[in-house]
Amino acid sequence: MPAVLPLHPDAAPVRLHSPAFQRDPAALYAMLRRVHGSVAPVLLDADLPAWLVLGYREVHYVTGNPELFARDSRRWHSWDRVPRDWPLLPFVAHNASVLFTEGAEHRRRAGAISEVLAGVDQFELRFEAERAADAAVDRFAGAGRAELMAEYAGQVPLRVLAGLFGLRDDETAELERDTATVLSDGPDAGMAYARIRGTMELLLERRRHTPGADLPSRLLAHPAGLTDEQIVQDLIAIIAAGQQPTANWIGNTLRLMLTDDRFAVSLSGGRRSVGQALTEVLWTDTPTQNFIGRWATRDTQLAGRHIRAGDLLVLGLAAANTDPQVCPVAPADGGATRGTAGAGGNQAHLSFSHGEHRCPAPAPEIAEVIATAAVEVLLDRLPDLRLSRPPEELSWRPSVWLRGPAALPVEFTPLI
Repeated sequence: MPAVLPLHPDAAPVRLHSPAFQRDPAALYAMLRRVHGSVAPVLLDADLPAWLVLGYREVHYVTGNPELFARDSRRWHSWDRVPRDWPLLPFVAHNASVLFTEGAEHRRRAGAISEVLAGVDQFELRFEAERAADAAVDRFAGAGRAELMAEYAGQVPLRVLAGLFGLRDDETAELERDTATVLSDGPDAGMAYARIRGTMELLLERRRHTPGADLPSRLLAHPAGLTDEQIVQDLIAIIAAGQQPTANWIGNTLRLMLTDDRFAVSLSGGRRSVGQALTEVLWTDTPTQNFIGRWATRDTQLAGRHIRAGDLLVLGLAAANTDPQVCPVAPADGGATRGTAGAGGNQAHLSFSHGEHRCPAPAPEIAEVIATAAVEVLLDRLPDLRLSRPPEELSWRPSVWLRGPAALPVEFTPLI
């Protein structure tokens, strides 16, 4: 891989959690590229150092070489500096989840998850997604107005996943709140994670005595012989990867279609336009914009940077997808990129990562079925859907990790 030497090798690292990031992450990525090149030194919460991998080729290289950039977080050399209440602990503290496994053990564990997910009937999934979407629309259809992130985009994937998990309604409502809290990486993330774990433990115990066709039951019966702790942690990983990112995929797509003239002519049912919008969002406003992380197994070089053994790397998926060397047209307004590779259906984006630790098949396909159904049902049922405030007044949630609108207030002709 050719070295891309930083322009200012002595420049100080940038705090990733900063007002500059919240105002315009795309501008921050561009500045980091100018100053540091494709791999930039950054500071996480509590000023803990990490490398943000910004380049498409570099992210592809890191994720494609797990023997050099591994997932076992116990390799991190900075554990002695991590506060007990560090908000990112749920993402980096080693546990029995498939997320932290490597080599043959990872292939065994990821294979079990893939086989269990492959058992989800795609036609039934589409039906359940449409039913969840219709039910969500029914709740606000008569009002003539709604806030689509809270009342719709977050509800549809949650209800579908709850059905796949066999969760009760009360468990589903609590899980929604706790998952959002964990992914916001705020001070209450640790307590919310503990409650999610408790929910999964109770669910697993219930399914042990009354098995069904749900995902926990299938994992319990899988010939890989997973332990209870492994299943609990894997269920947490599936729900975390499946709910909020899919909700933001739906929200980002609706935002694009309601603010971009290229999609306005087909808002009342152009299915091809929905598919194009979903793909373009994965390039320009990917729901998971940064992912923590990888840990170097030995000293190495990456884009002209000296990476030490035990260094933490954050995968800049959003930055990589909009890398000027891959996508020559710069994003407009910190978001939609006009005429990108994504608009033509190119699927080479890194939104589901890459390599053996990418989202296991068929998880991306399941997310796409849910997102497609959610967007199509909403636009079919509310053909005159429109934003209730100017597009420039819309804002994004202030998360370093996820990309989604803070709110999508809309108006439409009430359904009687």
